[in-house]
Amino acid sequence: PGIEFFQKVEKCFPGKEIIAEDLGYVTDTVRKLVKDTGYPGMKVLEFAFDSRDSRNAQDYLPHNYDHNCVVYTGTHDNETVIGWFCEGLLEKEKQSVRAYLNDYVTMDDQMHIPMICLAMRSVARLCIIPMQDLLGLDNQARLNHPSTMGTNWKWRLRKGEFNSRLISDFYAMTKRYGR
Repeated sequence: PGIEFFQKVEKCFPGKEIIAEDLGYVTDTVRKLVKDTGYPGMKVLEFAFDSRDSRNAQDYLPHNYDHNCVVYTGTHDNETVIGWFCEGLLEKEKQSVRAYLNDYVTMDDQMHIPMICLAMRSVARLCIIPMQDLLGLDNQARLNHPSTMGTNWKWRLRKGEFNSRLISDFYAMTKRYGR
């Protein structure tokens, strides 16, 4: 429906924070519409390194972000960072991630930490880190497999998982990167 729809949304819900889900195949028309609305678009770090879907990979690399966006390590529809890095990536893609981070020493099962730091130090206006990524969980904690039924939305945070050490580490990261 174009910009008129979003003008109506703004009129009905003035001042509400809205994030434009501009993921997937994004055309110039969509880019213009998102820009015209003023809504921040989405940047998913995992998308920047997938050689099988490179249509807009450059858009997801943090050095290409503009300020008016929201960065995610992954969303509810993606693998967890650990699942993605350890199970989902080809070896050349892992090497691409490591080269971008200039990190050749972090163990594979700890790659969530540099990826979270990468998201946090980006220029994105907002930064969202799924709890599964903060906890460094693998794909057993994945929330949703799009277009499937039966196993989605089952993961739950257990009492004690987000403990004082993680809280302290996360607090230090958010302070370090001004989040």
